[in-house]
Amino acid sequence: MRRVAAILAISAIVLAGCEQNMDAQPKYSAYTYAPAFRGGALREPPPGSVARDDPARDLAAMNKPPVTTALLDRGRDRFGIFCSPCHGGGGDGNGIIVQRGMPRPTSYHDERLRTADDQHFFDVISNGYGAMYSYAARVPPRDRWAIVAYIRALQLSRHASIDDVPSEQRAKLSESR
Repeated sequence: MRRVAAILAISAIVLAGCEQNMDAQPKYSAYTYAPAFRGGALREPPPGSVARDDPARDLAAMNKPPVTTALLDRGRDRFGIFCSPCHGGGGDGNGIIVQRGMPRPTSYHDERLRTADDQHFFDVISNGYGAMYSYAARVPPRDRWAIVAYIRALQLSRHASIDDVPSEQRAKLSESR
């Protein structure tokens, strides 16, 4: 008899928990006074947070900045942090992660990637591709463009010809030989 009473008591407690209506619980409305928060329940977003559909961020993603030395330096820095673990320092696809068993990404020096447009690299950084996940939340748009510029510099460093060197620099090269 005690066993039946205990089972009924436990069942009653469990069923009572199922009847809770979360809409009826105490809560703060966004613009009302909230004693737990100074200034009301509506809170300031944390510093550095970005709202969905942020027009300034969208504009930065659409407008590719001009390639400058400062942009390439920033791209090299960001590439070293976010890209080189998989792609390697030279963009060959032999980073430390690959040496530990992860799939090898395509080398940036592959013909398919050398002929791809800059938007392709920006989109891959933003959305991911294959085993690579999206970096949109980690890398701001301007830094993504900087990484793209640095990838292009890596590609050019291996596949440049003497015709790619400006004429005034060619003279200096021929003097140093």
